[in-house]
Amino acid sequence: MTQILGVFFLAILGTNSSWANAASTQVFVVPLNGAIGPATADFAGRALARAEKEGAQLVVLRIDTPGGLDLSMRQIIKDILASPVPVAAFVAPSGARAASAGTYILYASHIAAMAPGTNLGAATPVNIAAPSPVTPTPARKPDDARDNDKDGKRDRAAPEGAGQDAMTKKQVSDAAAYIRAFAQMRGRNAEWAERAVREGVSLSAEEALAQKVIDLTARDVPELLSKLDGRKVTTAGGERTLATAGATLVTEEPDWRTRFLAIITDPSVALILLMIGVYGLFFEFWNPGLALPGVVGAVCLLVGLFALQMLPVNYAGLALILLGLSFMVAEVFFPAFGSLGAGGVIAFTIGAVMLIDTDVPGFGVPSGLIVTLVTVTALFIFFVAALALKARRRPIVSGHEALIGSIGVALDDLEPEGWARVHGEQWRVRSSVPIKRGQSVRVTSRGDLMLSVEPVADAGQKLILPTTAH
Repeated sequence: MTQILGVFFLAILGTNSSWANAASTQVFVVPLNGAIGPATADFAGRALARAEKEGAQLVVLRIDTPGGLDLSMRQIIKDILASPVPVAAFVAPSGARAASAGTYILYASHIAAMAPGTNLGAATPVNIAAPSPVTPTPARKPDDARDNDKDGKRDRAAPEGAGQDAMTKKQVSDAAAYIRAFAQMRGRNAEWAERAVREGVSLSAEEALAQKVIDLTARDVPELLSKLDGRKVTTAGGERTLATAGATLVTEEPDWRTRFLAIITDPSVALILLMIGVYGLFFEFWNPGLALPGVVGAVCLLVGLFALQMLPVNYAGLALILLGLSFMVAEVFFPAFGSLGAGGVIAFTIGAVMLIDTDVPGFGVPSGLIVTLVTVTALFIFFVAALALKARRRPIVSGHEALIGSIGVALDDLEPEGWARVHGEQWRVRSSVPIKRGQSVRVTSRGDLMLSVEPVADAGQKLILPTTAH
């Protein structure tokens, strides 16, 4: 019996060991395609967390990007540096690129690889502020005049970045130090990394390998794994030896959450959501009790604001958009002969242009969309304002004012008070002249619950009314 139990436990241990080995030979392939934004950072972070949870051998970030937002790039890099699972940045397939933010991610990764026909570089940070006037670099003097100045001293060379404003210098210096730190950490070419930031230079895959910018080249992921087999890598979890030959590839695809974030963090979609939210609430306040406009408006407004807080937003632009919408809505309730509406259109247009505080490709609001939104909004607001003004000029058909001038019928002989029916209601009335029962009367004024009436001059005959008890 003891022998049988021993064999049973050995079988269980063997099964667990085989499961562990199968899990340890997994390699996660995470595609990073297109501009790097909040959705990409969230997707990459969750993929690295899952790879750690399942004990993967390696995570391959398959990169093809023109660049992206600085905050999103830095979030991805933080996740890479904190990952106990080795990360290989692989620029693939042929024709792909790791420009701008992609270059920083590649330098920060434990392993840097490229496929033939790819390139990287152009890592100069995009100026996210309004450009300041650039001071032109003085023209270089001829050789004979450059050697000696009037005072006999040699001219000094213009400092690097003399034509840049102070903010741009700070951004470039910060980015250069940032990528240089990764180059020194990973033992890669730090001088070229700094040139990629300061001068915006680029390299092909073969040139990058020759200049020790990357570790190796490979045609595809299987070849990359074959070349990495047995390599030792130091991660946040310590030194690890890769066993990637014949590893099982697990390709992570963007799920609904990533696709949803990618849609709502598109600046154009965020702006449209913001407008739908404001107009939904406007319709709800205009017609209380409809519920649907209010619900849709509140949801869209919150989703739009959530998306904007993940983007590099110029808050002055956002304030101008909200101010412009407020002015245009106020034009409906307080017609100001177009002054509020015109001011709202101008404020909205300026705010939409200023809204996204970056020139990174893929994260701007197209001018065509701004013109369309402004035109449709202005036409709608002024149309509603015209209807409101027209309704304002119509005579009042309800309330106290509606009684004045109304025609009724005397229910009693008015000498001088009695009862009359006006608008289907019985009122206590008073007349300065005698009026017979059934004669038509006109209301001249109202005092609390008593109406003052006069006989209708053209009443040809009085009406026969049933006897009414009071």
